[in-house]
Amino acid sequence: MHIERVPDADDPRLADYRDLTDVALRRVSEPAGGLYIAESAKVIARALRAGHVPRSVLVQDKWLDEVSALLADVDADVPVYVTTSEIAAQLTGYVVHRGALAAMHRPALPDPADVLRHARLVVVLEDIVDHTNVGAAFRAAAGLGADAVLVTERCADPLYRRSVRVSMGTVFQVPWTRLPAWPEASVLLREAGIHVAALALADDAVALDAFAAARPDRVALMMGSEGDGLSRGALAAADTIVTIPMSGGVDSLNVASASAVALWALTHPPR
Repeated sequence: MHIERVPDADDPRLADYRDLTDVALRRVSEPAGGLYIAESAKVIARALRAGHVPRSVLVQDKWLDEVSALLADVDADVPVYVTTSEIAAQLTGYVVHRGALAAMHRPALPDPADVLRHARLVVVLEDIVDHTNVGAAFRAAAGLGADAVLVTERCADPLYRRSVRVSMGTVFQVPWTRLPAWPEASVLLREAGIHVAALALADDAVALDAFAAARPDRVALMMGSEGDGLSRGALAAADTIVTIPMSGGVDSLNVASASAVALWALTHPPR
């Protein structure tokens, strides 16, 4: 770790933090896998515990000691750029309330079969485009006992800054990877011996409490996009359609809320 004071938002050393779009970070020519942004000392700490490696850190003076302590055991020469809150806001386009950002190297994603091998409760997120919902679903998965999260190819990036922030860094503690397209994804789940439960509305759907009462030993809980729900390919892969009984003229919950309700029910089945 070495500390460098940066007095100008246009300084080329801060290029990784400029604009902070997911597409721009993924297209960084070096490293090959691109970067993601971890925001706040707490999130950076969780990323480091997961073995992720920072390329650099941007910090305001009042958080310098805390961030320096986090980096003390990192086996890499990480530049720590110190600047003011005003310059950080100019650079990123928003007020960096939590005082620290880290440009982190993206780790290689594991093989889905390896992620599934010992998992008993899995969350599958299909084509969810809202980064906030993805982060909230990861937080529910971590807090309510899911062993893994699988996301489809068109699902929003769990390592996007907003997803990481909303998840409070739990995207680093729950094993996850991307699934191939259907029906290849359904073959992977079937070969892993996992019962696929799709959260959807259907005339033949099983109520969540009834499904939880006779829960299979290994379950993948599958949830679809905010607008259209699960695709035909996903529904074709399901062994059971499960619904959360609703009242008050409401037919369904937001996907993040639904994931929390369903995970709680499956980890606290009725006796």
